[in-house]
Amino acid sequence: MTDTPLPGALPAGSSQATGPSGPRPGAPRAGTEGGARPANPGQASASQAGAGQASTGTGGGPSGPPRARARRRRTRWRAAFFALAGLVVVAGVGWALLGDRLLVVRSVSVTGTRLLAPQQVISAADVPLGTPLLSVDTGAVTRRVEAINDVASASVTEDWPDHLVITVTERVPALAIRMAGGVYDLVDPSGVIVRATKAPPSGLPLFAATVPGSALRGNPEVTAAAAVLAELQPWLARQVTQVSAAAVPAGPVQVTLNLENGKTVQWGSTDNAALKNRELSILLSGHLHDIDVSVPGTVVTR
Repeated sequence: MTDTPLPGALPAGSSQATGPSGPRPGAPRAGTEGGARPANPGQASASQAGAGQASTGTGGGPSGPPRARARRRRTRWRAAFFALAGLVVVAGVGWALLGDRLLVVRSVSVTGTRLLAPQQVISAADVPLGTPLLSVDTGAVTRRVEAINDVASASVTEDWPDHLVITVTERVPALAIRMAGGVYDLVDPSGVIVRATKAPPSGLPLFAATVPGSALRGNPEVTAAAAVLAELQPWLARQVTQVSAAAVPAGPVQVTLNLENGKTVQWGSTDNAALKNRELSILLSGHLHDIDVSVPGTVVTR
Protein backbone atom coordinates (compact mmCIF):
# COMPACT_ATOMS: atom_id res chain seq x y z
CA MET A 1 0.00 0.00 0.00
CA THR A 2 1.43 3.35 -0.91
CA ASP A 3 0.82 6.61 0.87
CA THR A 4 -0.31 9.47 -1.29
CA PRO A 5 1.06 12.76 -0.06
CA LEU A 6 -1.43 15.44 0.72
CA PRO A 7 -1.40 18.54 -1.45
CA GLY A 8 1.27 21.00 -0.15
CA ALA A 9 2.90 18.39 2.05
CA LEU A 10 6.69 18.15 1.94
CA PRO A 11 8.41 14.98 1.04
CA ALA A 12 9.89 13.04 3.89
CA GLY A 13 13.39 14.20 4.86
CA SER A 14 12.95 17.75 3.39
CA SER A 15 14.58 20.50 5.43
CA GLN A 16 12.73 23.55 3.97
CA ALA A 17 11.32 25.55 6.86
CA THR A 18 9.30 28.18 5.01
CA GLY A 19 6.12 28.02 3.09
CA PRO A 20 4.29 30.30 0.77
CA SER A 21 3.19 32.57 3.63
CA GLY A 22 6.56 32.88 5.49
CA PRO A 23 8.61 30.92 7.94
CA ARG A 24 6.92 28.19 9.88
CA PRO A 25 6.54 28.94 13.56
CA GLY A 26 9.47 27.58 15.50
CA ALA A 27 11.70 27.31 12.40
CA PRO A 28 15.22 28.77 12.75
CA ARG A 29 15.94 32.16 10.97
CA ALA A 30 18.74 32.69 8.51
CA GLY A 31 21.84 34.12 10.08
CA THR A 32 20.88 33.06 13.61
CA GLU A 33 22.13 30.17 15.65
CA GLY A 34 21.12 26.94 13.99
CA GLY A 35 20.31 28.71 10.68
CA ALA A 36 22.20 29.38 7.47
CA ARG A 37 25.15 31.84 7.62
CA PRO A 38 26.38 34.06 4.80
CA ALA A 39 28.99 32.56 2.59
CA ASN A 40 31.29 35.60 2.90
CA PRO A 41 31.77 36.85 6.50
CA GLY A 42 32.77 40.39 5.35
CA GLN A 43 29.80 40.88 3.05
CA ALA A 44 27.48 42.36 5.70
CA SER A 45 30.03 44.85 7.01
CA ALA A 46 30.89 45.98 3.47
CA SER A 47 27.23 46.58 2.74
CA GLN A 48 26.84 48.64 5.91
CA ALA A 49 29.91 50.74 5.09
CA GLY A 50 28.54 51.39 1.61
CA ALA A 51 25.24 52.49 3.09
CA GLY A 52 27.02 54.89 5.47
CA GLN A 53 29.04 56.37 2.60
CA ALA A 54 25.92 56.99 0.58
CA SER A 55 24.33 58.88 3.48
CA THR A 56 27.20 61.41 3.72
CA GLY A 57 27.60 62.15 0.00
CA THR A 58 30.27 61.04 -2.38
CA GLY A 59 33.73 62.48 -1.70
CA GLY A 60 32.53 65.07 0.87
CA GLY A 61 32.14 65.58 4.58
CA PRO A 62 29.10 66.39 6.63
CA SER A 63 28.73 69.74 4.84
CA GLY A 64 28.46 68.25 1.38
CA PRO A 65 30.79 68.03 -1.63
CA PRO A 66 33.36 70.82 -2.31
CA ARG A 67 31.37 72.19 -5.22
CA ALA A 68 28.31 72.69 -3.02
CA ARG A 69 30.39 74.43 -0.34
CA ALA A 70 31.96 76.77 -2.89
CA ARG A 71 28.49 77.61 -4.21
CA ARG A 72 27.33 78.50 -0.69
CA ARG A 73 30.37 80.72 -0.12
CA ARG A 74 29.72 82.59 -3.35
CA THR A 75 26.14 83.09 -2.30
CA ARG A 76 27.18 84.55 1.06
CA TRP A 77 29.73 86.91 -0.52
CA ARG A 78 27.18 88.03 -3.09
CA ALA A 79 24.67 88.79 -0.35
CA ALA A 80 27.27 90.77 1.65
CA PHE A 81 28.26 92.75 -1.45
CA PHE A 82 24.71 93.76 -2.26
CA ALA A 83 24.08 94.70 1.38
CA LEU A 84 27.15 96.94 1.41
CA ALA A 85 26.23 98.48 -1.93
CA GLY A 86 22.79 99.24 -0.54
CA LEU A 87 24.29 101.02 2.46
CA VAL A 88 26.52 103.10 0.19
CA VAL A 89 23.55 104.11 -1.94
CA VAL A 90 21.49 105.04 1.12
CA ALA A 91 24.42 107.06 2.58
CA GLY A 92 24.95 108.86 -0.71
CA VAL A 93 21.30 109.77 -1.02
CA GLY A 94 21.24 110.95 2.61
CA TRP A 95 24.32 113.09 2.06
CA ALA A 96 22.89 114.60 -1.12
CA LEU A 97 19.66 115.50 0.65
CA LEU A 98 20.85 116.45 4.15
CA GLY A 99 24.65 116.87 4.12
CA ASP A 100 24.69 120.56 3.27
CA ARG A 101 22.18 121.28 6.01
CA LEU A 102 23.60 119.14 8.82
CA LEU A 103 27.42 119.44 8.56
CA VAL A 104 27.66 123.22 8.59
CA VAL A 105 29.46 125.73 10.81
CA ARG A 106 27.15 126.56 13.69
CA SER A 107 29.74 128.00 16.09
CA VAL A 108 33.31 129.34 16.10
CA SER A 109 35.52 129.43 19.20
CA VAL A 110 38.86 131.16 19.78
CA THR A 111 41.60 130.07 22.20
CA GLY A 112 44.97 131.57 23.16
CA THR A 113 43.97 135.23 23.27
CA ARG A 114 45.14 137.52 26.05
CA LEU A 115 45.36 140.94 24.46
CA LEU A 116 43.01 140.37 21.55
CA ALA A 117 39.24 140.11 21.82
CA PRO A 118 37.96 136.76 20.50
CA GLN A 119 35.39 138.58 18.36
CA GLN A 120 38.23 140.38 16.57
CA VAL A 121 39.69 137.02 15.58
CA ILE A 122 36.30 135.67 14.48
CA SER A 123 35.71 138.74 12.33
CA ALA A 124 39.11 138.38 10.67
CA ALA A 125 38.49 134.66 10.05
CA ASP A 126 35.38 135.58 8.01
CA VAL A 127 33.60 132.20 8.15
CA PRO A 128 29.83 132.86 8.12
CA LEU A 129 27.65 130.56 10.16
CA GLY A 130 25.93 128.02 7.95
CA THR A 131 29.02 127.47 5.77
CA PRO A 132 29.47 123.73 5.01
CA LEU A 133 32.45 122.43 6.95
CA LEU A 134 33.77 120.62 3.88
CA SER A 135 34.00 123.89 2.00
CA VAL A 136 35.99 125.74 4.71
CA ASP A 137 39.51 126.51 3.46
CA THR A 138 41.42 126.27 6.74
CA GLY A 139 44.62 127.55 5.11
CA ALA A 140 42.92 130.72 3.88
CA VAL A 141 41.27 131.25 7.28
CA THR A 142 44.66 130.85 8.99
CA ARG A 143 46.25 133.46 6.73
CA ARG A 144 43.43 135.93 7.40
CA VAL A 145 43.83 135.52 11.16
CA GLU A 146 47.62 135.83 11.00
CA ALA A 147 47.18 139.13 9.20
CA ILE A 148 46.16 140.61 12.56
CA ASN A 149 49.16 142.52 13.82
CA ASP A 150 49.03 141.03 17.32
CA VAL A 151 48.94 137.42 16.07
CA ALA A 152 52.24 135.61 15.70
CA SER A 153 50.70 132.36 14.45
CA ALA A 154 47.33 130.66 14.17
CA SER A 155 45.83 127.28 13.45
CA VAL A 156 42.30 126.38 12.36
CA THR A 157 40.72 122.96 12.96
CA GLU A 158 37.31 121.55 12.10
CA ASP A 159 35.52 120.04 15.09
CA TRP A 160 32.87 117.87 13.47
CA PRO A 161 30.00 117.97 12.96
CA ASP A 162 29.38 121.73 13.25
CA HIS A 163 32.21 123.56 15.04
CA LEU A 164 35.33 125.52 14.06
CA VAL A 165 38.22 126.12 16.48
CA ILE A 166 40.78 128.90 15.96
CA THR A 167 43.91 128.77 18.13
CA VAL A 168 46.15 131.83 18.14
CA THR A 169 49.56 132.63 19.54
CA GLU A 170 49.81 136.32 20.26
CA ARG A 171 52.90 138.40 19.78
CA VAL A 172 54.65 139.15 23.08
CA PRO A 173 56.60 142.42 23.33
CA ALA A 174 60.27 141.88 24.11
CA LEU A 175 61.71 145.38 23.65
CA ALA A 176 60.56 148.98 23.88
CA ILE A 177 61.77 151.56 21.38
CA ARG A 178 61.46 155.27 22.09
CA MET A 179 60.13 157.05 19.04
CA ALA A 180 59.64 160.69 18.18
CA GLY A 181 57.09 162.53 20.29
CA GLY A 182 57.78 160.45 23.38
CA VAL A 183 55.86 157.42 22.13
CA TYR A 184 57.18 153.94 22.87
CA ASP A 185 56.74 151.18 20.34
CA LEU A 186 56.65 147.72 21.85
CA VAL A 187 58.13 145.16 19.47
CA ASP A 188 58.29 141.36 19.55
CA PRO A 189 61.46 139.31 18.86
CA SER A 190 60.88 139.53 15.11
CA GLY A 191 60.68 143.31 15.17
CA VAL A 192 56.91 143.60 14.69
CA ILE A 193 55.37 146.52 16.53
CA VAL A 194 52.74 144.99 18.79
CA ARG A 195 51.37 148.24 20.19
CA ALA A 196 52.38 151.76 21.17
CA THR A 197 52.19 153.49 24.52
CA LYS A 198 52.92 156.96 25.78
CA ALA A 199 54.10 155.80 29.20
CA PRO A 200 57.48 154.14 29.63
CA PRO A 201 56.83 150.38 29.67
CA SER A 202 57.40 148.53 32.91
CA GLY A 203 59.56 145.41 32.76
CA LEU A 204 60.74 145.92 29.17
CA PRO A 205 64.28 147.15 28.46
CA LEU A 206 64.75 149.97 25.99
CA PHE A 207 66.34 149.12 22.68
CA ALA A 208 68.61 151.62 20.99
CA ALA A 209 67.38 151.25 17.43
CA THR A 210 69.48 152.40 14.51
CA VAL A 211 66.68 152.09 11.97
CA PRO A 212 63.17 153.62 11.78
CA GLY A 213 60.21 151.72 13.18
CA SER A 214 58.96 150.72 9.74
CA ALA A 215 62.22 148.82 9.13
CA LEU A 216 62.29 146.89 12.41
CA ARG A 217 60.43 143.81 11.14
CA GLY A 218 63.01 141.10 10.51
CA ASN A 219 65.88 143.33 11.63
CA PRO A 220 68.81 141.07 12.74
CA GLU A 221 69.83 143.45 15.53
CA VAL A 222 66.39 143.34 17.11
CA THR A 223 66.31 139.56 16.76
CA ALA A 224 69.73 139.15 18.42
CA ALA A 225 68.88 141.52 21.30
CA ALA A 226 65.61 139.71 22.02
CA ALA A 227 67.37 136.33 21.85
CA VAL A 228 69.98 137.38 24.41
CA LEU A 229 67.30 138.68 26.79
CA ALA A 230 65.57 135.30 26.56
CA GLU A 231 68.86 133.53 27.40
CA LEU A 232 69.55 135.48 30.59
CA GLN A 233 68.85 133.98 33.98
CA PRO A 234 65.74 135.61 35.50
CA TRP A 235 67.66 137.43 38.23
CA LEU A 236 69.90 139.00 35.62
CA ALA A 237 67.16 139.77 33.09
CA ARG A 238 65.32 141.85 35.69
CA GLN A 239 68.36 144.13 36.04
CA VAL A 240 68.62 145.03 32.35
CA THR A 241 67.37 148.54 31.61
CA GLN A 242 68.72 148.97 28.09
CA VAL A 243 70.07 146.72 25.36
CA SER A 244 71.88 147.54 22.14
CA ALA A 245 73.13 145.45 19.26
CA ALA A 246 75.63 146.14 16.54
CA ALA A 247 76.39 144.25 13.36
CA VAL A 248 80.05 143.55 12.64
CA PRO A 249 81.62 143.12 9.20
CA ALA A 250 82.45 139.48 9.75
CA GLY A 251 80.66 137.54 12.44
CA PRO A 252 77.43 137.53 14.41
CA VAL A 253 75.69 140.58 15.89
CA GLN A 254 77.26 141.76 19.16
CA VAL A 255 74.90 142.61 22.05
CA THR A 256 75.56 144.93 24.99
CA LEU A 257 73.51 145.06 28.22
CA ASN A 258 73.16 148.05 30.54
CA LEU A 259 72.11 147.16 34.09
CA GLU A 260 70.19 149.23 36.61
CA ASN A 261 73.21 149.56 38.92
CA GLY A 262 75.18 151.29 36.15
CA LYS A 263 77.23 148.28 35.17
CA THR A 264 77.75 147.28 31.54
CA VAL A 265 78.00 143.74 30.18
CA GLN A 266 79.54 143.04 26.80
CA TRP A 267 77.60 139.86 26.04
CA GLY A 268 78.64 139.34 22.45
CA SER A 269 76.78 136.84 20.27
CA THR A 270 73.96 134.52 21.28
CA ASP A 271 76.35 131.56 21.65
CA ASN A 272 77.49 129.94 24.91
CA ALA A 273 74.71 131.47 26.99
CA ALA A 274 74.99 128.98 29.87
CA LEU A 275 78.72 129.60 30.39
CA LYS A 276 78.29 133.38 30.18
CA ASN A 277 75.53 133.29 32.79
CA ARG A 278 77.77 131.33 35.19
CA GLU A 279 80.65 133.79 34.76
CA LEU A 280 78.41 136.80 35.33
CA SER A 281 76.90 135.28 38.47
CA ILE A 282 80.40 135.44 39.98
CA LEU A 283 81.71 138.70 38.53
CA LEU A 284 78.68 140.90 39.07
CA SER A 285 78.90 140.46 42.83
CA GLY A 286 82.10 142.55 42.89
CA HIS A 287 82.77 146.19 42.23
CA LEU A 288 83.55 145.80 38.56
CA HIS A 289 81.93 148.34 36.27
CA ASP A 290 82.49 146.84 32.82
CA ILE A 291 82.51 143.09 32.19
CA ASP A 292 83.19 141.48 28.82
CA VAL A 293 82.10 137.84 28.49
CA SER A 294 81.83 137.83 24.72
CA VAL A 295 84.60 135.20 24.62
CA PRO A 296 83.74 132.63 27.32
CA GLY A 297 86.73 131.56 29.38
CA THR A 298 88.58 134.80 28.59
CA VAL A 299 86.79 137.45 30.63
CA VAL A 300 87.88 141.09 30.34
CA THR A 301 86.95 143.43 33.20
CA ARG A 302 87.46 147.05 34.00
